[in-house]
Amino acid sequence: MSQDEVSRMRPPLVPLATLIGRELRNEKIEKPYVKYGQAALAKKGEDYFLIKLDCQRVPGDLSTSFSVFAIFDGHNGISAAIFAKEQLLDNVLSAIPQDISREEWLQALPRALVAGFVKTDIEFQQGGETSGTTVTFVIIDGWTVTVASVGDSRCILDSQGGVVSLLTVDHRLEENVEERERVTASGGEVGRLNVFGGNEVGPLRCWPGGLCLSRSIGDTDVGEFIVPIPHVKQVKVSSFFNVNDGFSTVFFLKLILKLRKFLFWLFSFQILVEDSSSLLMVSGMLYLLIWLPSLVGVYLLSLLQSWLLRRH
Repeated sequence: MSQDEVSRMRPPLVPLATLIGRELRNEKIEKPYVKYGQAALAKKGEDYFLIKLDCQRVPGDLSTSFSVFAIFDGHNGISAAIFAKEQLLDNVLSAIPQDISREEWLQALPRALVAGFVKTDIEFQQGGETSGTTVTFVIIDGWTVTVASVGDSRCILDSQGGVVSLLTVDHRLEENVEERERVTASGGEVGRLNVFGGNEVGPLRCWPGGLCLSRSIGDTDVGEFIVPIPHVKQVKVSSFFNVNDGFSTVFFLKLILKLRKFLFWLFSFQILVEDSSSLLMVSGMLYLLIWLPSLVGVYLLSLLQSWLLRRH
């Protein structure tokens, strides 16, 4: 990244004394600076990011701006991940009525996300492709974060006080009893892969198809019991942080949360003041770090994937 590109990303610097003064006066900040870093470990080339910082509820009105971050962890080909990356946001926005207030827009957003996921899946199936993708889709509007997900790409909130909460549901059959029951009630079968001699190996899968997930976009050859209906959660936060599930999940979350302050220092070009909360999102060997500092001029985070991998 050139010095000019870095300079353009930098928000105006505010003296530390001014920031502390605002904090002491409990000055409210309407919107955070949204900063992020991303990295990917190339495996099959089926995984994609979507990052848009300049979306607007009302075209041309900067006061209606919001940001979108998404991870698409594709499988059995790239077409589903690419299609979802290109179409999902438009399908979500088309499901929200025009000329409504911000509060009404935020209230309509969870239902619009469900409609957008379903519409994207239907449109993709019409093309006859059989690949699939997980999706974790995050919309940040002010201090409100709305997360919709299908599959096993996680999003975890690390809020002030060190309270950690999961904003997504894991749709891996191995981990989710309710999803196993739903699949079997819909006519599918759940079991492990049978090998020679009758032994069962590997994670639980749904049959026909052998998919390890119960929800995704695409996967048209698996069965109607694989659905695109996302889990949706909307919260208000002050900082935010997003990563991958290529590692042991428990190990990775503990590692990141323990090292988060060091990572913010290491991966940023400059940090003036650190706010005390953050969030973590997880998907197969993709890393996307997002931070919403309230009183800070933090510059683009450069997430060093090799550093993390060496320490696993």
